[in-house]
Amino acid sequence: MVIELSRQDARRIAVTAQLLDDHRPDDLVETVGRLGFVQVEPTAAVAPTADLVLWSRLGSGFEPSQVTEGLERDGTLFELDLLVRPMADLPLFLAEMAAWPERESTRRWLDDNEEFIDDVLDRLELEGPLTARDIPDTSLVSWPSSGWNNNRNVMMVLECLMRQGRIAVCGRRGRDRLWDLAERVYHADTPTVPMDQALRIRAERRLAAQGLVPDRTPDLPVETTRVGDAGIPAAVEGVRGSWRLDPAALDRDFAPRTALLSPFDGLIRDRKRMALLFEFDYALEMYKPAAKRRWGYYALPVLHGDRLIGKLDATADRDRGILVVHALHEDEPFAPAVRRAVINEIESLADWLGLRVG
Repeated sequence: MVIELSRQDARRIAVTAQLLDDHRPDDLVETVGRLGFVQVEPTAAVAPTADLVLWSRLGSGFEPSQVTEGLERDGTLFELDLLVRPMADLPLFLAEMAAWPERESTRRWLDDNEEFIDDVLDRLELEGPLTARDIPDTSLVSWPSSGWNNNRNVMMVLECLMRQGRIAVCGRRGRDRLWDLAERVYHADTPTVPMDQALRIRAERRLAAQGLVPDRTPDLPVETTRVGDAGIPAAVEGVRGSWRLDPAALDRDFAPRTALLSPFDGLIRDRKRMALLFEFDYALEMYKPAAKRRWGYYALPVLHGDRLIGKLDATADRDRGILVVHALHEDEPFAPAVRRAVINEIESLADWLGLRVG
């Protein structure tokens, strides 16, 4: 049986699944768990991505220090591949860590650098936590890349050891990750969920965080949006292709509100899905020359109810204590009530940042 959804119903399912309706959560760890993860992306034209994503759900009561506490002191969160997740989800990743890497070239590089790995682990045991800058490069064979990672041997070995579950990120010194032995970061009695079961649960959680996902969706970097056969089949009126639907999403009421989103927000990570459901034209333009930008360096999509209605081009000028609003781009002219709701949200963002709107 295929569930038939209107496009509006599909949008509302997506918004509610991402905790962006008016049933706002109030617990940080629970929120991260329901979203699946929050991304550590340091661009802070307004605020870092993880902070913006959590503020847009939790509101003014959220403080970025809560994430630091969860990672570095409480042990309620962990970081893997620049994604913050609940520590309770760690068992779903341990089997994959134990089997990593699949790629033969990576295995060969690690085998060729056994002494380098021993040096890194010994140094972390004796001196950790450490940043990559604190660790000398004693590799025998350089990382085989002609791109960004070429000869970044220390960072690459740290990331490989993290993916194997041998070391872990335990905090930050400025923007640099602090690394330590995994046994000092992860709970010692953490069970391992078998690989097949773990991958199935992760797909189900991924679907629950999105509400519904196209059967044919790109394998996005950072974290895939693919869910396999999780959920139930669905179709969206006026949209080609088949979808997978979280059946629990059908039982939720929709309560609209207005929100400002990070460019990396989970609602819009899959730009193709965004266009199909929301008919919204958007791209992050920070990598474009200024003259070619339509909406600004780091424009924040504006959500109102179940529609994406515009983009806020703003910059946090902390030296002057101002959230500088360069432009508020309206995809269609805002009705007076909509404009008031959007302005209220901009003012709430400024208050949370400790700035005034300018």
